[in-house]
Amino acid sequence: MYRLKYDPESDVLMIVVSDSGNLSHAEEMGDIVIHLSKEGEPLFLEVLNASRNVPLMVQALAKKEVAA
Repeated sequence: MYRLKYDPESDVLMIVVSDSGNLSHAEEMGDIVIHLSKEGEPLFLEVLNASRNVPLMVQALAKKEVAA
């Protein structure tokens, strides 16, 4: 299960992939930051400048947090 959160103040969309695992490091690829565990598994992703990168998703998420 993953969760999506949008912070309108910082314009960041966070996609939580896993609630388990210890955060080890992050890798940045342009406006995408992937936070990884010691084992290299993704824990969560951040989409920076989200309103520009994913405008339709951000409009929906600005109204409420979505869980899938």
